[in-house]
Amino acid sequence: MSPLLAPGERRLALVGGRLVLPERVTDGLALLLHRGRIEAVASESELGEATERVDVGGALVLPGLVDIHTHGALQASFLDARDEAFATIVQEQARHGVTALLATTSTAPLPSIVAALERIRSWLSGPRAGARVLGAHVEGPYFAAAQAGAQDPAHLRRPDDGSVDELMAFADAIRLISFAPELPGAAELTRRAVDAGIVAAAGHSEATDVELAECQGWGMRHVIHLWSGQSTTRREGPWRRPGLLEATLASEGLSAEVIADGKHLPATLLRLAYRALGPDRLCLVSDATPGAGLPEGSRFVMGEMTYEVEGGVGMMLDRTAFAGSTTFLDGMLRVMTEGVGVPLAEAVRMASLTPAGVIGLAHRKGSLEAGKDADLALFESDLSPRCTIIDGCVESGRLTRGATP
Repeated sequence: MSPLLAPGERRLALVGGRLVLPERVTDGLALLLHRGRIEAVASESELGEATERVDVGGALVLPGLVDIHTHGALQASFLDARDEAFATIVQEQARHGVTALLATTSTAPLPSIVAALERIRSWLSGPRAGARVLGAHVEGPYFAAAQAGAQDPAHLRRPDDGSVDELMAFADAIRLISFAPELPGAAELTRRAVDAGIVAAAGHSEATDVELAECQGWGMRHVIHLWSGQSTTRREGPWRRPGLLEATLASEGLSAEVIADGKHLPATLLRLAYRALGPDRLCLVSDATPGAGLPEGSRFVMGEMTYEVEGGVGMMLDRTAFAGSTTFLDGMLRVMTEGVGVPLAEAVRMASLTPAGVIGLAHRKGSLEAGKDADLALFESDLSPRCTIIDGCVESGRLTRGATP
């Protein structure tokens, strides 16, 4: 980690790049950074002599990517509850342009989830290298068995079994919790989460639209990975009962996620989600597992389950379900722009400003706007990452200074 500017130095302007703003990609603008913050977006011709310029040589300048659903990388899992595992994950994420994330757990024995939350709380207490951990996403263990997917079926629970108290003891460290809205106790869990300032999300669920609506009434407002572990329309005699998927796509207030690795969902479904929800409600998430960054055929462990990398994605050993992704958000930007045809500014928004907004941090993260944290990533024109900057410091890659006028 190397500072671009020490406190008291003059302002720094990144010039010669293409800035990816929330609504457009633009040339001829400079990004002014000062003391870990974005000070302004201004015309290069308006820069004063007191400003040091760094020419980024035509790079795309993106806001730092924000991953609100990611489990691990390079054989390391947040469920490992070790500083070494956390460091491996966040430093690898930074190499892919991610500047902030939610450390995501999965269904496991309750003591393992609690240990991970204790480690996340500890990790939040001081500055660390790599992508910043903004808190925890507790995914599971309150899921429907029929929609468990790669979640460990041996440790599924119900929200009314008394275990919620143990998790809510870490409400200060949890930013998002996902569970099945139809389970007994789900409405009460929604109320408790929302009262504690935690985003309540639906996932791995057999819920009908009516069951989802009950939790929405208590403040549920997000849905994890569309089409993955979700109920769809079913027939009861001549009647059709919408499931979680249709209720989400038809909603006006829910935000949702897609795993845009080109494996979990074909382009047609990604395009449908984009058209239904738009870039202000649809988030790109990696759902990266400890298999992310590993070669084909590698086996990896998360909790008490073992999986394998096959065909560029995590797999259950019996091949009955995907087991998370092995792709990071930079790769998903390429899928959305090249494979789905989403404009670059909107694809970037779905991987930065929109997820930051879901967890209530859009005032600080997710776009190149004055007053926000100096979290950004420089990408080549092919969307391969060149350099990641967090709080005004280079975390990954290299940024070469140009001559000072």
